Amino acid sequence: MSKNNLKWQLPFLVILIVGTVLILRKQAPYQTDEGLVFGTVYKITYQSSENLKNEIEKELQKVDNSLSPFNKQSVITRINQNTDLHTDSMFVYVFNLAKEVSHDTGKAYDVTVAPLVNAWGFGFKHSQFPDSLTVDSLRQFVGIDKIHLNADGEVVKSDPRMMLDFSSIAKGFGVDCVARLFDRKGIKNYMIDIGGELVMKGQNAKMETWRIGVNKPIDDSLSVNQELQTILEITDAGMATSGNYRNFYYKDGKKYAHTIDPRTGYPVQHNILSSTVIAKNCATADAYATAFMVLGLDSAKAVCDSHPELDAYFIYTDKNGKLQTYSTAGMKKYMRN
Repeated sequence: MSKNNLKWQLPFLVILIVGTVLILRKQAPYQTDEGLVFGTVYKITYQSSENLKNEIEKELQKVDNSLSPFNKQSVITRINQNTDLHTDSMFVYVFNLAKEVSHDTGKAYDVTVAPLVNAWGFGFKHSQFPDSLTVDSLRQFVGIDKIHLNADGEVVKSDPRMMLDFSSIAKGFGVDCVARLFDRKGIKNYMIDIGGELVMKGQNAKMETWRIGVNKPIDDSLSVNQELQTILEITDAGMATSGNYRNFYYKDGKKYAHTIDPRTGYPVQHNILSSTVIAKNCATADAYATAFMVLGLDSAKAVCDSHPELDAYFIYTDKNGKLQTYSTAGMKKYMRN
């Protein structure tokens, strides 16, 4: 073969190889399944020749059967009602992760805060605003160190009135469970979104990194305004956002956030409006995003500094009431304004 022939044939060979790779990558279509779970919506996009909605929902039902306080037959409901204190593997995993995050954040994160949440009217019960005596009384049986698992995986409470609420971590864990399902099936490209908690892997249908918007925190309880603060390009990670700006109510002219500080028993009054966390999995991101809303900006920064594996993006108000943002060094690589 002459050099001239080789010179002309090489480009065609390269095009043929690239085209073949692209065809193989696009061989399986991208599918999107949607539905309701954990009191919110899910939207899951994945590349697969097989539709997996039934398997996805079976996996999510397992999580619901373990961790949902709204499921009357769930493990956590039976534990909260003291009818059966035995756990399952999902409960044990989430409880241990929650305890780890609690200790790491100086008890700003605490999954035993349910009685205080309910007393303030946010949980699955509703009541009048609690007075200081009520708050002090409830705090006696709030604290994750007052509850533990014995060697048989059975819950041991220091007070039978103690309740567990995994709402700040269960959605993220559910996302991780679906991600593990996809990984077992060899699916390389997917995005799992349950109520705004996400895991992304690989690429989207355009063969680009997944793009996720972070909403601008505007007082909008009906969620009508969807203006974006920034756009993140993420893959192979879990992400969660927690915010007070849409979950609040007023009493006597004062604004109360939905996040309760388990250390004080009262709603937080910090200036962080939105906390977005990227971590190795969604359950971890979910828990820390909530903890940071309790800690406030300075303490949240300190936790991030001690955990370089966590990336965070905070939207907050300065002393003049103007919106400001702070991002960890690692978060900046994801940001596309």
